[in-house]
Amino acid sequence: MITKELLKQVKQIEIRTRGLVNEVFSGEYHSVFKGRGMEFSEVREYDFGDDIRNIDWNVTARFGHPYVKIFEEERELTVMLLVDMSGSLGFGSVEKTKQQIAAELSAILAFSALKNNDKVGLILFTDRIEKFIPPKKGKTHSLRIIREVLQFEPQGNQTNIKEALEYFNHTIKKKAIVFLISDFIDGGYEKILKIVGRKHDLIGMVLQDQREKTLFNAGLVKFRDAETGEIRYLDTTDKLVQKTVIEHIKRWNQSRKQLFLSSRLDSIEIETSQSYVKPLVDFFKQREKRW
Repeated sequence: MITKELLKQVKQIEIRTRGLVNEVFSGEYHSVFKGRGMEFSEVREYDFGDDIRNIDWNVTARFGHPYVKIFEEERELTVMLLVDMSGSLGFGSVEKTKQQIAAELSAILAFSALKNNDKVGLILFTDRIEKFIPPKKGKTHSLRIIREVLQFEPQGNQTNIKEALEYFNHTIKKKAIVFLISDFIDGGYEKILKIVGRKHDLIGMVLQDQREKTLFNAGLVKFRDAETGEIRYLDTTDKLVQKTVIEHIKRWNQSRKQLFLSSRLDSIEIETSQSYVKPLVDFFKQREKRW
């Protein structure tokens, strides 16, 4: 059900992210994500320095002097957003939750695709596939994607990245640009990540919160797992407990980073407490240098 509050949130995100797309990301998106190839556009008279391999011999014979074929980049691309909707995405220790950040990132990517006349689609997942929206063009379609990420109430609560990637791989046959938006609190997806990465242009967008990287000294604290519901009590004043938790978090993050590096895939780390503009701009600049 679409409420006034939801429409207000969507409108606010549209205003905020459309400005960023127009001012910052549109040009970078266009230059970094290339079209599928070149397609014929028109013919014109030969100029000195033109590649003779592009001479159109039929038109040249008809008019008695050389004409060349002009080609343009075949721009249309398919962008797929795979967005994690598990329980841990509801966490945020500052102003916004990871799910709200995911909605804004989805908006930026959808509007960038819209501005460049590309299709965009959406897969929402938890420990199951929650919703699939096939790739389409248009502003109304882009706004629907934002609305779904903001308001969707999933049936599942845990995370299964492996199933999401397998579903995507079987559903989308044509090469696509894939943004996997998640906090990546999961395992067992290493093999399918590499398979999808070889066929498609896969980018991981890693959502993180500063409170998930450390353990604050707050005495005996009751922790509840947002995905499993499991409850544990930890003595946060215990130095050994602090060290164990922090080392576990570091190993987990390092393992994920190493997986993307070894798979030759890009990943972007997004903090809920910081602006996502700089990480995105840095990503586009790094990609552009490689072309």
